[in-house]
Amino acid sequence: MSTELRTDVLVVGGGVGGVAAALATAKLGRKVILTEATEWLGGQLTSQAVPPDENAWIETQLTAVSYADFRQRIRRHYRDNYPLTPRAAADPLLNPGLGHVSRLCHEPRSAVAVIDQMLAPWQSAGRVTVLLRHEPVAADTAGEQVTAVTLRRPDGSDLTVTADYVLDATELGDLLPLAGVEHVIGAEGQDTTGEPHALPVADPLNQQAISWCFALEHRPGEDHTIDRPAGYDVWRTTVAPFWPGPQLSWIDVEPVTLSTRNRPIFRGEPGSGPADDLWHYRRILAARQFTGTAFTDVTLVNWPQIDYWQTPLLGVDDATRATALDGARDLSLSFLYWMQTEAPHPVGDGTGYPGLRLRGDITGTADGLAIAPYIRESRRIQAEFTVLEQHVGVDARPPGAGSKVFADSVGIGHYRIDLHPSTAGRTYVDIESYPFQIPLGALVPIRVDNLLAAGKNIGTTHITNGCYRLHPVEWSIGEAAGAMAAYCLDRGVPPRKVRTDHTHQADYQRLLTDTLGVTLAWPDEIRRHRTP
Repeated sequence: MSTELRTDVLVVGGGVGGVAAALATAKLGRKVILTEATEWLGGQLTSQAVPPDENAWIETQLTAVSYADFRQRIRRHYRDNYPLTPRAAADPLLNPGLGHVSRLCHEPRSAVAVIDQMLAPWQSAGRVTVLLRHEPVAADTAGEQVTAVTLRRPDGSDLTVTADYVLDATELGDLLPLAGVEHVIGAEGQDTTGEPHALPVADPLNQQAISWCFALEHRPGEDHTIDRPAGYDVWRTTVAPFWPGPQLSWIDVEPVTLSTRNRPIFRGEPGSGPADDLWHYRRILAARQFTGTAFTDVTLVNWPQIDYWQTPLLGVDDATRATALDGARDLSLSFLYWMQTEAPHPVGDGTGYPGLRLRGDITGTADGLAIAPYIRESRRIQAEFTVLEQHVGVDARPPGAGSKVFADSVGIGHYRIDLHPSTAGRTYVDIESYPFQIPLGALVPIRVDNLLAAGKNIGTTHITNGCYRLHPVEWSIGEAAGAMAAYCLDRGVPPRKVRTDHTHQADYQRLLTDTLGVTLAWPDEIRRHRTP
């Protein structure tokens, strides 16, 4: 077995951004190796089991062609392989789960199948090589170049990959410390960024909560109660200083107003239809859209009760990080056990829903939880340009100005600035943002010439990461990084030159728009649009 490989572009991290980067690189004629630490490509969409959060214009022609293709393939996957009702099959905007969080709530493994289909022709052509369960453990550098990355194989042996360009698309920016790339973690201070919603001073250990998600179905009359988790008694009595009730309860915080709300899993009878409850919010299979009796509703639990904010993942030693990951898993299982045994019913005196059943077959695990935790915040490169709240936040911009226009835009996106409770004990920060652009300068490190950020590790702040971290934005970031690597190889220029040279920048942007079908700017009326 070879211990060394050579390629044009190495993409480390097979999440949403990594997949988009590999596709773009291959389409533009270059060979790419795509590595992933888990057994599934897709990151947020798959191994982390988070239905896509998307902008209000996602069904329009403003959406990047490749991401629109991914979404249509998801719908085709259900039409081709599932016994849909005639009404569901005919719906051009088919939403398999009818969940409220997205217009396309689907199973994680369906996204795995579609991603494999999208990569398949490029793998057959020899342009894409996928290495699953390969984790980066070291990087070699020479001056301002990353010369090689060493990956740990599933059998414990090492594989070294050399490449002209290296893209970090890992969930936590794992290559940055390995390659000595300047980066930040946690929260910047208002004294440095001037952002209205930043902390007064920086706190590197102030990081967004992680969540270990899981899929559930409900079978009334059956008992699927799990074993009592080890930390159940602790979680059952935990009340955070910034939270209005116990961690294991239906009581939580409305993110925007910070008012207390009581939102149970069911408002009425299970399966009774849309309601203001937890069950329908991220439902990924709606039984009524399928024929026969084999199907039940399945929902995806990514709810405030499983946000783990006790311990950060970054800036700590390995033992502390392991404690955090174990704690997140224990919290999720404890919340499930509480729902099965003690959760009060919204009507009457009943408690517990023992018919709640884990669907590990849907999330790809034996224990029922997702393969990996949902990561909201990564290490972030010190970039040529850093996106601040003053560029995209409604309250931080002049009245009616819309978002900042970036001449070096490589894509567009939109989401509220949405920060979950943090490891420093800060509650939600959920504020309005304008539809925004992705500046090329945010993908380019301040020093290293041949490494690009291709995911949540771009030059944002703790604050603006809250709106740049979602699925379609990460896809566009990865696509732009992959295209940049191919462009630089073809023209023999580094990314920094492309950004600063107007001719190169224009040529690269035409490559994005004309060849890949990327939208670089919102229409002005949308750029100024407010969606409270």
